[in-house]
Amino acid sequence: MEGRKDGRVEGWKDGRMEGWKDGRMEEMEGWKNGRMEGWKDGRDGRVEEWKDGRVEEMEEMEEMERKNINRGYRKLTVWEDAIAYYTTTCEAFAGFSFVLRRVVSQQIASVDSIHRNIAEGYCRSSLNEYLHFLNIALASAGESVSGLHAFQAAKQIADVDFQRLDGAAFKLENGLKRLIESLQQKKLTGKWDDSFVIGETNVEYRTDGELGE
Repeated sequence: MEGRKDGRVEGWKDGRMEGWKDGRMEEMEGWKNGRMEGWKDGRDGRVEEWKDGRVEEMEEMEEMERKNINRGYRKLTVWEDAIAYYTTTCEAFAGFSFVLRRVVSQQIASVDSIHRNIAEGYCRSSLNEYLHFLNIALASAGESVSGLHAFQAAKQIADVDFQRLDGAAFKLENGLKRLIESLQQKKLTGKWDDSFVIGETNVEYRTDGELGE
């Protein structure tokens, strides 16, 4: 029989196939503890993408599974800009000394408040409440800009960081002002439709080239 060597079949050792251990294949690529890697406790239930013989997660698929009307604010340009401002702020203030911990915490908190209030106003599904929380977001933006100027005056922030953050805040402030003014006008004329909150918000929120003080 081909494949036999010294009276036994190649690949077999001590009466069993080499590579098997305790009744299962040892270290079969993509398998671990008797199941396919990428599956966890039998709960994954789907294959997103295969690479090197195993399952990899796809963030886009997870995003699709976590959509509902209460998370619609994530499509708002104003919310995206607020998140970008928060991210840049955290990067700029991450290395500050311990002695400035309190004021740095306040600065980050004021910026963090902006995107939170935009989201809360959206989720209230009422024009009056939406405007209320947008005004709070605008006030938080103003507070954060005051903090930036204080840090600059005290020479506690690099000029490049100040310019980057001040520019982001300027865009966000003026966008919020334009948005609030437009929504107030819609309130007076009765032209607001809660079902179009995303579309109407994004139309009224301006880009850099369209902003005015």
